Amino acid sequence: MTSIDPSLSGRDETSAVEEAPAQRGTGIWVLGLAAAASWVGVAALIELWPEIIPQPYGRELAIISLVIALGLVIVAATGRLFGVAAITTRYYGPWFVAAAIVVGGWEIVTAKAGLLPVPFFSSPQSILEVFFDDWGRLGISVWYSVLLLAKGYFFGAAAGFVTGVTIGWSRAASYWVHPLLRLIGPLPATAWLPLAFFIFPTSGSASVFLIALATAFPMTILTWSGIASVNRDYYDIARTLGAKPSFLILKVAIPAALPHVFVGLFMGLGTSFAVLVVAEMLGVKAGLGWYLQWAQGWAAYANMYAALLVMALMCSSLITILFRVRDWTLSWQKGLVRW
Repeated sequence: MTSIDPSLSGRDETSAVEEAPAQRGTGIWVLGLAAAASWVGVAALIELWPEIIPQPYGRELAIISLVIALGLVIVAATGRLFGVAAITTRYYGPWFVAAAIVVGGWEIVTAKAGLLPVPFFSSPQSILEVFFDDWGRLGISVWYSVLLLAKGYFFGAAAGFVTGVTIGWSRAASYWVHPLLRLIGPLPATAWLPLAFFIFPTSGSASVFLIALATAFPMTILTWSGIASVNRDYYDIARTLGAKPSFLILKVAIPAALPHVFVGLFMGLGTSFAVLVVAEMLGVKAGLGWYLQWAQGWAAYANMYAALLVMALMCSSLITILFRVRDWTLSWQKGLVRW
């Protein structure tokens, strides 16, 4: 089961990147120039080394490399003129160098030296060709995947949250629901594919159910754990002040359990994204999973790699958004939880 550990963020990323320039000083300038030089080297490699098989969009890829190099030079030379964008770019300077090395090596083993067999391994130019020539189909697939993921993730997170709060608060609910969770929860959501497609009238609704199921289990477990681990002194103090059970749940238990809830959201996002791809390969008419299956059917491996790259960026963006929501929601707990 795919999981995402929110502790990987450690602390607020913005505060981390803000410390880098002050700590490194002129080293940031040197690193920026090294990163720019590496991308200039990629552009020179593309333009000066003849290709074994002529590749489209080679000139465009070289121009993109030079634009990246120019941007890095500008950021290194202007200090904090561009604000957080400049600070973030400087902080991730080593990654720009590493990315240039990867692209250059990728270019050599595919388009230049032909060390990897075609069409199973595509060159960077081929991937760029997909984004230029097939952006319409790929864009529609992304849109449908986002809609499907949003529906399944919302229903699964909501159901898991309500279930987790219920069994964490009520001993009777825990007595009856806990065995069911231990029996059904560990099963992968994809194992329910035949039953889901039989029960639900459309493949789209079945896909939403599978994504929701994959999201609900980690959300339930982590929410339950958060509610159950709330300090009992909080309840005693609230009862002394005349709090009713509804107040204890909404104003004491749930706010105190929010760090656990967000861990469940992160884990649910990872599992739901994995199920999304499988669900879209079985019956839906659009989506990234469908696009992958279509590309494999036509042996369009460049399209397949482009879709995988889009999926990685999509998942990374959603994780970043969830981190921001967590940081904003739990800003009042910065002194209590690891940041």
